Amino acid sequence: MLFKIQLFAVFWGTYGHQLLPRIEECGVTCSQGFLCKIQPASSILNSFCHDAPASLPPVPLRGMKLETVMNCAEEIDCSLHLSVKGTLHLDENIRGMEICSFSMETQASNCVTVKISTDINVNSAGRKVKVQFNCFEVNAGQHLHVTMKTLPNYCAVKRTQEYYVEDCQNSDVARNIPDCFVPQLVYEVDRMQKTISVNILEVTQDMDYYVRLCHLRFVCEDVGSVTVITEKDSIKPVSFHYDELLPCLCVEAWAAIPDARRIRVCPFKNDTKALWDNINYNPATQSLVWEAACPVDVSVSLCQLMETDNECVDLENTFKTGLEKVKYSQVDANPGLCMKFTTDHGSWVRCPFAHGNFQAWKMRLTVMEDHIEVSFMSHPEAKFSVLVCHKTESSSCNSTGIHQPISVVGLKSVSVNISEKTCGSNFCIQGWRTDVDYSIPSYICDLPCTSSTRGTGIYENSFSILPLAALLAILGTMMALLGHKLFSVFHRKRNEKENRSHNTIQRLKSTQSSYL
Repeated sequence: MLFKIQLFAVFWGTYGHQLLPRIEECGVTCSQGFLCKIQPASSILNSFCHDAPASLPPVPLRGMKLETVMNCAEEIDCSLHLSVKGTLHLDENIRGMEICSFSMETQASNCVTVKISTDINVNSAGRKVKVQFNCFEVNAGQHLHVTMKTLPNYCAVKRTQEYYVEDCQNSDVARNIPDCFVPQLVYEVDRMQKTISVNILEVTQDMDYYVRLCHLRFVCEDVGSVTVITEKDSIKPVSFHYDELLPCLCVEAWAAIPDARRIRVCPFKNDTKALWDNINYNPATQSLVWEAACPVDVSVSLCQLMETDNECVDLENTFKTGLEKVKYSQVDANPGLCMKFTTDHGSWVRCPFAHGNFQAWKMRLTVMEDHIEVSFMSHPEAKFSVLVCHKTESSSCNSTGIHQPISVVGLKSVSVNISEKTCGSNFCIQGWRTDVDYSIPSYICDLPCTSSTRGTGIYENSFSILPLAALLAILGTMMALLGHKLFSVFHRKRNEKENRSHNTIQRLKSTQSSYL
């Protein structure tokens, strides 16, 4: 049992904490009996290789090994260094080695030349010397390409290796490297006041922090100013005001040091409803535009809202995906024409014309003595088609073969006659615009038969008649209440006047009786 506990402790110390070797200072070391001296590398002079002499050992360079080491001046003031080890087989034609570290992210290179010498009385030819250099300062998570060459540079005699520096997932690196210091933050959202209050937890000694609101797109773009939280004020919450609740609105915090890691939380990341309201219609160009306030993976389409089951049926050839701005040109402002937004989390429908703000045309049906008259009124100029159809059980309307085009200019009404035989509860008049790219039909159904109708009847599909009727009803009710109130006031004042007159007469009579 004791063996198992010790084995677990060794495993956790090696892999759980992943402690990096410490160095007190960086430099270069060589095997005993050799002297190594660092010189700045002349990358231009040593970049061209020379043919190797025949006397050169078969493998002059071998045993290249890379590892990350840590140098700490103070408890939390640490830096990472790359340690490069290799073995050089000395020869009369080899004076040392060149070591280079190339950053794959920044494309920056750093090279040093290590010159090797021995005591003048010692013959170094044919001897192997181990060299270690650990002064390449590196960053957490950096991707490096490391090379070792002979000095001078002989062709085909070099060692190369790619290396990934431990990142901030390593607990030792996360605790000691300032670039990995990530503040712990908590936040509270007040949706009524539209504010987000932020607190920084577990602050590092003598460390300030930056906090901001941002919109997360390719990068997180500032929303307002950046706030500085000092160590002494870390217990006080910082409040930010936001204008709109968006899924890409985030809170970002980081330590006040260069290239510090940032922590980011997005409180509304699942609240996508606000994204679908940014719809604009231009009556002059008849264009319908939706623009995403945040990056979102969404499929957009036009659809027709059905009155029977409130379902919105997609229109053909209107699907658009992967766009932050969707535009439909030449769109009919029909209240039943809507936009549908579909993501992995569901679908949302928005009907920008549902309130009748953009009504541009109306279809009306008049029942005459011997025929049915269908008329259109439009503003601006528009072209329509009229179709008589027969309703089916599936709520569709099948054509009966009667189809006529109509052109309407301005507010003038243009009519077309329909046979008196087209009547009954299963018949409908279908009308739609033909001069736009996106239009849905309007219907007037349950057509009355002229033989059973006395006089003239008018039926229309006006989308504003109901709101107008409601307005008139409300106005009539208000006038009735006002009249009742005025009548009550008048009646009350009249009674008060009559009472005063009666009281005056009674006092006069009483006075006369007393005199007599």
